[in-house]
Amino acid sequence: MAHTLPPSVTGESLRSPQVSPLAALPLAPLQPVLRRIVHKIAAQYPSMFARLGPHQTSVFLIEPQGLPFRLLLRPDPKNLMFRAIPRSGNPPHVARISGRFYDLLRLVDADEDGDALFFSRELLVTGDTEAVVSLRNALDDVDGSVAESVATLFGAPGRAALAALRKRAEHNVISKGRKA
Repeated sequence: MAHTLPPSVTGESLRSPQVSPLAALPLAPLQPVLRRIVHKIAAQYPSMFARLGPHQTSVFLIEPQGLPFRLLLRPDPKNLMFRAIPRSGNPPHVARISGRFYDLLRLVDADEDGDALFFSRELLVTGDTEAVVSLRNALDDVDGSVAESVATLFGAPGRAALAALRKRAEHNVISKGRKA
């Protein structure tokens, strides 16, 4: 069941990130990778869905600033969806989460406090904040790191990529003067 919010909620414009030179790349090659990721996480952490409660069927629009695409997530174990979509348009969703890619990574890497990101305005949330809090709580309840699980799915190259991304994220935190 798709949730639709009035345009006054879902049509709000967030800070416009700079358009990447990669914006013209097709998104089709990402779809099987994202599908594999969401199914792996669902299989590895089935208890996460109970924590979502009625928000399992909610659709979340995730906007990593600086990337040439956005992500749509529906964490419904019976109808999982995680796909890349163009930056244009406004697909139906109950909540929008926008932030720098490295902040979003730290959030799923069990390394960052979502409340701190929200209140420092590093993470922008519009729409159903209760759904977002449920999603964040579900991620917080995971024993370990969702990012680590995804990296492991891709073997040594995945773990190396995560290590490089973590190093870059840590550099961004230090350069902004935030606590690591």
